[in-house]
Amino acid sequence: MSDLGKEYRIAGVTVRKVQEQYLHNVPPSFLYPAAGSGEIKAVEPRLSAVDMEDGRDALVVSIHTWLLRTPDHVILIDTGSGNDKERPRNPSFHHQTIPFLDRLRQAGVGPEDVDFVINTHLHVDHSGWNTVLEDGRWVPTFKNARYIFPRAEQEYYSSSASHNDVNIPSSGVYEDSVRPVIDAGLADFVDDAGGPFLDRFTFLPTPGHSIGHMSVLLESGNEAAIFAGDVMHHPIQVERPDLNTVFCEFLDQAARSRRRVLEFAADNRAIYFSTHFPGSSAGYVSRDGEKFRWSYV
Repeated sequence: MSDLGKEYRIAGVTVRKVQEQYLHNVPPSFLYPAAGSGEIKAVEPRLSAVDMEDGRDALVVSIHTWLLRTPDHVILIDTGSGNDKERPRNPSFHHQTIPFLDRLRQAGVGPEDVDFVINTHLHVDHSGWNTVLEDGRWVPTFKNARYIFPRAEQEYYSSSASHNDVNIPSSGVYEDSVRPVIDAGLADFVDDAGGPFLDRFTFLPTPGHSIGHMSVLLESGNEAAIFAGDVMHHPIQVERPDLNTVFCEFLDQAARSRRRVLEFAADNRAIYFSTHFPGSSAGYVSRDGEKFRWSYV
């Protein structure tokens, strides 16, 4: 699996995946605790080879950033888990040394070239590269960029209310990956209603996985794409949008947002740029009677 995905050109914007890492051997029973083994087995025949380990009994999950180039701007959507972070409750993300910024440069973009960084939400694996460690201090990685945070996420994760679940380790993430950006004066906030951004993007509220989760629509002419963060973690949820992950915080809202995104993607022939699907991580959602189906591109 390449560290740099292929380029897509949609609505006048070039999109490329920059890989941070893959998580292997993820048990379906862990990621989807409410699903019985028979329910996962029923979906498994329609999953691609890249979605599962060779034995077809464990899942593969990707963590990556989407790099967008418009005619005027360079944009990153979500920034992975980052290096050097103290994550003792999440061993997969603890004290990492991943050459992510080298991979970004391989795609032709240095940290200084980025104009906007969008975090769909502020969980551990979506905001880590917001900052880097310099001389013992966390400083913004993309010093010339404006960072866009959902306001509800910033308010929630800066409060004690969010620091109470071992599966949602927001304590520390805010302090080392969000607060330094705000303190540097580089943060802007999108309110709960979402709305237009630049000339061809729209913030779409998709709460549930987290309190202020925000997807990003890209539309121009008759072309559309959606960057939906953690609305879904794996293609299993395309067919089973009722299934929430162990990391979803507001379950009923999460399921409603997931169905809304699936309906939009299917009905508008919008390419879906996922944050955790393996393989290319991009594809199309189609309707099959009452169900949805997934196909990679």
